[in-house]
Amino acid sequence: MRWKLAANLSLLFAPLPMLERISAAAKAGFDGVEIQFPYDVPAAQWQAELSRYDMTMVLFNLPAGDLMQGGSGLAGVPGREAEFAQGLTLALDYAQVLRPEKVNVLPGKLAANVDPVAALNTLVANLRLAAEAFALLGIGVVCEAINRLDMPGFLVSNSVELAELIARVDHPNLAAQLDFYHMARMGEYLPDSVLRLAGNIGHVQFADVPGRGAPGSGELDFAAALAALENAGYGGWLAAEYRAAGADDLAWLTRWRATFT
Repeated sequence: MRWKLAANLSLLFAPLPMLERISAAAKAGFDGVEIQFPYDVPAAQWQAELSRYDMTMVLFNLPAGDLMQGGSGLAGVPGREAEFAQGLTLALDYAQVLRPEKVNVLPGKLAANVDPVAALNTLVANLRLAAEAFALLGIGVVCEAINRLDMPGFLVSNSVELAELIARVDHPNLAAQLDFYHMARMGEYLPDSVLRLAGNIGHVQFADVPGRGAPGSGELDFAAALAALENAGYGGWLAAEYRAAGADDLAWLTRWRATFT
């Protein structure tokens, strides 16, 4: 099948100013873009550039508080429900303009002196709140597991925990964001990860392992992972979220178009 490929603008084309990365992604041959957090640029400016290059905003994250600075984030922290709700409101405002296909809620890390059960209960409640709010816009919500080697203490770190979380929330507008890199870093065989989440995969991201570089820079078996996705009936986006070493890191894109489409 012909996979729809998106560029994660938070990591790719990093030497360029943020809005100029849209045109770079279009010229490179990507079908759409995603970004971790769009909130430093007004939504109208994003939309103007997306329209100019006929690009889709595939996904962005809800605000995550202090998570990217080493903190515990918002979604799974008892006592920060009001901050999560404020972030949800901001994300809804951006989504009304950018019309992403999905938004991602990062579970965050276990906060100090917080019981893990209480943290997960808070996460479940916040995910239900987000899933319901975005359902009114026709936009899906996903939730992502992140490996505990790169982010120690992360609340959800593998496909088993992610599948259990999705089942517990039990909302038709919530699905899994499956990140090949994070699952492989946790030692998972990716076809098993796909099978475990089959029917509940809303978005897929990828990078090679162990260095989180471009496909072909490491040891990940992308052919097996993509075959498993196709067998599972997944027809959504694949988003490149890797740390580029240089312009030549886009050579994989031509190979993928020739091999997997």
